[in-house]
Amino acid sequence: MTAIERSRTVAVVGAGTMGQGIAQVALLAGHRVLVHDVSAGLAADAVGIVRDRVERMAAKGRIERAEAADAAARIGSAATLADLADAALVIEAVVEDTAVKRALFAALEEVVAPDALLATNTSSLSVTELAGGLAHPGRFLGLHFFNPAPLLPLVEVVSGFATDPAAAESAYRTVLGWGKTPVRCADTPGFIVNRIARPFYAEAFAVYEEQGADPATIDAVLRECGGFRMGPFALTDLIGQDVNEAVTRSVWESFHHSPKFTPSLAQRRLVQSGRLGRKSGHGWFPYGPDAQLPQPHTAAPEEAPEKVTVVGDLGPAAELVDLIEEAGVAVTAAGSGGPYIQLPGEGQLVLADGRTSVEFTDVVYFDLSPDYRGAARIALSASADTSERTLAEAVGLFQRLGKQVSVIGDVPGMIVARTVAMLIDLTADAVARGVATAEDIDTAMKLGVNYPLGPLEWHRRLGRDWAYDLLHHLDERCPGGRYAPSLALFRLGYAEDAADAGEAGDGADGQDGDGA
Repeated sequence: MTAIERSRTVAVVGAGTMGQGIAQVALLAGHRVLVHDVSAGLAADAVGIVRDRVERMAAKGRIERAEAADAAARIGSAATLADLADAALVIEAVVEDTAVKRALFAALEEVVAPDALLATNTSSLSVTELAGGLAHPGRFLGLHFFNPAPLLPLVEVVSGFATDPAAAESAYRTVLGWGKTPVRCADTPGFIVNRIARPFYAEAFAVYEEQGADPATIDAVLRECGGFRMGPFALTDLIGQDVNEAVTRSVWESFHHSPKFTPSLAQRRLVQSGRLGRKSGHGWFPYGPDAQLPQPHTAAPEEAPEKVTVVGDLGPAAELVDLIEEAGVAVTAAGSGGPYIQLPGEGQLVLADGRTSVEFTDVVYFDLSPDYRGAARIALSASADTSERTLAEAVGLFQRLGKQVSVIGDVPGMIVARTVAMLIDLTADAVARGVATAEDIDTAMKLGVNYPLGPLEWHRRLGRDWAYDLLHHLDERCPGGRYAPSLALFRLGYAEDAADAGEAGDGADGQDGDGA
């Protein structure tokens, strides 16, 4: 099937913020749009809001005046579902309640033409279950837009168990023609984004619960070291703690209480106390005109060492060698052993690997970053046994590089590293289970939640064994299954080994053939 023609009508059921946004997207793509809502007057109000937005776009020169006038004439409200009879696509954006949605689609099926597509914008309910009572479930699918729909490019095109591939392809091509970036996804709890994103919240909350660092510091490290747009504490305050916790709990229950998705007790207590975030005036952080946001822990100035020795290949942190030399610190290379940075006081500076500082003599761990040159902050962790000199030299070294330094508790995997490793693991598992392609998952995570890299982009950059090894170490220290590397991640490393061996074999065979 091809994209729905622009001459056909698109209907939106649900006149709230999301419904308004979807209607605006379809309208500016050239369709006639009808908006329906069970609450009297809301559909007409939504039409007025969309028309006002389009007019403002014209006033700002973003679209032509003639285009705005034409669009205003193509949108209207529908008093009843029967008025949607000629719609080629109906997108539902009503309350997240399975019974309500199923009743709506059963009624729509009696109204629309046999070739019309029916789509739900649900972010958490099963597309398969919503289609379960339909006479023709093959034309039913999920079109999960992200809020605000006119601005955010990502749309998850979700195929239920009974969705006809041709219907999913038509929907995919339609939203692609609307200027969006669609990704294909099987019907699975959380789809792509809400499934893969769980560790971004869960690991931050776990570090907090382990007394590793406070929320402001964890957020700052993930932003300024990890490259994430917002920290999870501020982001969940924006989303609403009740909303975020409900999604986490839904995914956890849908996966039969898998430890990979266990909700946070600290977040549960926040919800129970009514501290829901910005909308209630207090969440992890206080809000309001007189509120003072807590600041991240930042270490006091320390003297930088005059020289260090880099032992072995620092791998994902190799960029630090150039930065240290540029900062005027003498660097001596030692090829064997490591990898670590030897400090003058004989202590070692080691990239987070899932182990803890207390296990070693005088080791300070530093966290992962996708861009050590651009990072504004670096997190360090040390145990009570780490010498004051070693910690001071580690702090001073990164301060010499122009970084603010946050010293956190002796938490295995630290903050960014354990988060990224879990993102990689869940992605490998999702790909292996046919949820989505690696490319679509990377696209979804970058566009849907603004991650600096897609999980498998991280994997390629860090190396095939990095995530597996870190999670293996974490699993040994925090048993229970949460950090146990998935079979998919295990196989991914072997597949890449085999591919490397194959390339080497091809090269050798080619040389032999040429020589003969």
